[in-house]
Amino acid sequence: HSGGEDLKFPHHDNEMAQAEAHSDCTQWVNYFVHAGHLNIKGFKMSKSLKNFISIQGALEQNSPRQVRLCFLLHKYNDPMDYGDSTMAEALTVEKMFGEFFHNVKAVLRETSITQPQKWNAGARTLQLAITTCRNSVDAALKDDFDTPVAMKALQSLVKATNVYLESVAAAASSDGGAVAVSLVVRNAAVYITEIFTMLGVIPGTTDAGAIGFPIGSSASGANAEETLTPVLDALLEFRSSVRDQARAKNTQGVLKECDSFRDEALPPLGIRLEDTTSGGRKSVWKLADPAELMREQEQKRLEEERRRAEKAAKAVEQAKKDALNSMPPIEFMKQLTLDDSPDVPKYSQFDPDTGMPTHFHTKEPLNKSQLKKAAKEFQGQTKKYEKHCAKQQK
Repeated sequence: HSGGEDLKFPHHDNEMAQAEAHSDCTQWVNYFVHAGHLNIKGFKMSKSLKNFISIQGALEQNSPRQVRLCFLLHKYNDPMDYGDSTMAEALTVEKMFGEFFHNVKAVLRETSITQPQKWNAGARTLQLAITTCRNSVDAALKDDFDTPVAMKALQSLVKATNVYLESVAAAASSDGGAVAVSLVVRNAAVYITEIFTMLGVIPGTTDAGAIGFPIGSSASGANAEETLTPVLDALLEFRSSVRDQARAKNTQGVLKECDSFRDEALPPLGIRLEDTTSGGRKSVWKLADPAELMREQEQKRLEEERRRAEKAAKAVEQAKKDALNSMPPIEFMKQLTLDDSPDVPKYSQFDPDTGMPTHFHTKEPLNKSQLKKAAKEFQGQTKKYEKHCAKQQK
């Protein structure tokens, strides 16, 4: 029997009491599955309180895969707060697995099962990590469907695979003969794909032995010309631009065109091009959902705008501080205003010799406490002014 954790008592206790009395049995339900509450910004999700989000609304902000990953990262019977922070974690996890699948595919494209491959200590360690992950995931799902623990086991396998691939790349840089054991790398990626398929993160229509998240809609059976036309058009435009820059002997222009081709022409086609020099490898291409790549570009653009705005705000704030620090103490005291009335000067009269304020804005003489506070302000500005002057003289 299932329901929310708030139904444990008295609803389910009362339900059992009535059912057992009516049916004359001692145990009406063998197992209860109570789900934790879903909170929105710290408060229980409730339609009556207008504190809720529909599935339709959630899917307008994130993809179905991201929402599923978000719930898999939390235990079904624990309270969960749905918001930007929880979805940010899901996005990070999705990106980690997505990059893992892309990197595995890139390695498998460069190696073949027919090539000589040495089953060394690194490959054996990775195979052991796969076995450990299988056992951990199996135990976690059998232990009250503990998906967070299962997800951590899968992430550990990703890290183990990345460590192995990095060690192979480092070895290839030194002797040039090291290659990854494609069988063990494929085993790791296929296993994670199978688990994600079982959990609904990857559609169940995925072919057996497939690796990674599906890339948009399938293009199988499509006309070759229709499929290749946008790619060839982008390549032709790129070639024309590079030839123009080469004729002008503009090396920087050629490099700029290469970057533009990578960042602007390829993402709408579902192609991610990554420059790499590890292990003597050339650039790597990866297929992805065009909408996902464009979304990444938009997020990158927004992040750059945020950083520029933050930098500009800091510059403005620093300029204000510098302007205040450049004021002599006497001028500084004269420009001070009330905290709650920025247009009203804080002090009305000043000592002609020292420049220290003597009367408050109400024209009343400063008392002992106010004089002490004013002296502290004066001394503080004196230090800042002297430091500013010393800095200007350097």
